[in-house]
Amino acid sequence: NVPKDIVISKTGRPVEVFPSIMPAKPAPIKKSAKKAAPKEEKPAEPVPEASPAEAPPAEAAVAEPAPAAEAPAPEVPTSAPQNLSVDNVNETSVTLKWRSPENIGSGLDGYTMEYCKEGSSEWVLANKELITSNRFVISGLTAGDLLNIRVVAVNAGGRSEPVALAQPVTVREIMDRPKIHLPRALRSRCIKHVGEQINLVIPFIGKPKPVISWTKDGQPLDTKKVNIRNSDKDSILFIRKSEREDSGSYEMTVKVDSFEDKANLIIQIVDLPGPPASVKLVDSWGFNAALEWTAPKDNGNTEITGYTIQKADKKTEEWFTVLEHFHRLNATVSDLVMGNTFTFRVFAENKVGRSETAAVTKDAAHIQKTGIVYKPLEYKEHDFSEAPKFTAPLSDRAATVGYTTKLLCAVRGSPKPKIEWFKNQMLIGDDPRYRQNNNQGVCSLEIRKPSSFDGGIYTCRAKNALGEATVACKLEVKRKYRIVCTLLDMLMLQGAFSADYSDIDPLRCLSRRGMASEHFLC
Repeated sequence: NVPKDIVISKTGRPVEVFPSIMPAKPAPIKKSAKKAAPKEEKPAEPVPEASPAEAPPAEAAVAEPAPAAEAPAPEVPTSAPQNLSVDNVNETSVTLKWRSPENIGSGLDGYTMEYCKEGSSEWVLANKELITSNRFVISGLTAGDLLNIRVVAVNAGGRSEPVALAQPVTVREIMDRPKIHLPRALRSRCIKHVGEQINLVIPFIGKPKPVISWTKDGQPLDTKKVNIRNSDKDSILFIRKSEREDSGSYEMTVKVDSFEDKANLIIQIVDLPGPPASVKLVDSWGFNAALEWTAPKDNGNTEITGYTIQKADKKTEEWFTVLEHFHRLNATVSDLVMGNTFTFRVFAENKVGRSETAAVTKDAAHIQKTGIVYKPLEYKEHDFSEAPKFTAPLSDRAATVGYTTKLLCAVRGSPKPKIEWFKNQMLIGDDPRYRQNNNQGVCSLEIRKPSSFDGGIYTCRAKNALGEATVACKLEVKRKYRIVCTLLDMLMLQGAFSADYSDIDPLRCLSRRGMASEHFLC
């Protein structure tokens, strides 16, 4: 029989190992050499020999190696880890990160970190146990050492090819000058209402860990009201319930050795304003009352944006707003009801809102009943006189014999102009073949069933006392049957017709002469 050993892998699964086909082990390293010794003793343990009585026959011994051909394939190590780089360095440690191997092989149990000093070939194991994460901190180093560092992936098939840093790493503290990154919203002014919570996060950079300090108006902070929480990357100023006294200029200082950076924050806690200091009734006349008041003593830690004025009738004692968001310190209240007595009050306003109380006038304004004489204002009547002017002229157009057509134009003028129509500069007048109309300045001339003799130049004239205006257009009357009419003209010249046929249907004329009219239609 081929001797076999049972080995427990890092994944916790039993593996049968044939010593004759096990891969060669890598060269031992410093710290792992002690641990590797017990593992080397396992194959050396003597395999119990079978007693002569139990020895198999020679034929069976020869046939025994056949099952060995069916043994599982040997475990395959992974490929080398990828992209090993330095994440951080200080005086006692180096932080590294990398990516997993591209080819896992028979699985991945973990990684080992090894380092050696520059000029030495002795590699030291950094982690006692396999690690599964892709980030590791090698601690307990000596400042000033120049180290070469590599990472090896391990699985049941053994160690992978190592991946090492391209350049040695010097164990030393890397100093970054302190820099405060003040948020844009805090660069001008931070305004909060009384009672609101303040939680300001101020990020910064600096290595080694900087020293953070805060002051308010040049004095240390009162830790009973203001809480400061610092981390490696930011500082938090926290006030659970803000008050007016928390307003001021806060200064944050970040210091690393002899280098420092400062940032100023202006925090303004605002509240509702107080009422105006005083208000008085200056005068009252007619339906009006004049008021004056002074600015409030307490502006709520922000500027006053306006005032609200209200009135109350002593009969109803109900308050009504007459002016709102008023900016001046005096006002005139109008449209008071005659015969009533009024009192007034004034509220102050700022960004937070309106004051809770108001200043009330001591005196009341009594609006007397007096006789009223209404004198209407005199207005000069506007002169709307205007000479005629055509706003829409006549347009040239074509008509067909026997089909009614209409000419249109528009005119304005004051007084209303008189409209006259002309054909070829001859006044049309009351000719029954024409219908004239003028509706709200829109003038129309309707020509009923025009003949070829109705074509020509038509003119519309508008005339009043201030002047006159004219427009003209050309009307072309086309015959209904062009070829037929040309034939009738020829027949009339030959004496076939003794009268004008312009008002007669040409087809009827041809039918009377015994001609087929359908041969002449076009």
